[in-house]
Amino acid sequence: MKNTYIPKPVDTSDAVLPQELNTLATKLATQVHDIWAQGRIAEGWTYGETRDDAKKTNPCLVPFADLPESEQAYDLSTAYETLRLITKLEYQIIPPKQR
Repeated sequence: MKNTYIPKPVDTSDAVLPQELNTLATKLATQVHDIWAQGRIAEGWTYGETRDDAKKTNPCLVPFADLPESEQAYDLSTAYETLRLITKLEYQIIPPKQR
């Protein structure tokens, strides 16, 4: 069967994020990583120097801050894209101190 799925993400290239959302983006990225790691650990995966699907080892089963920059960038990209979509859809993010 031919794959007919054509992704159509919302174009968020014009969404401008305030500088103060950088902290929130890092918290979101950390949360994304922790949820992923929690799921892997629940499936029996453990830390290993290299990824091995048969042995269920993965070098990314470490705290977010200890990930290689490329892995941190992947999670941060997801976080920033989520924040840009929220902004593009005209929702507002109000920092706790301003509520």
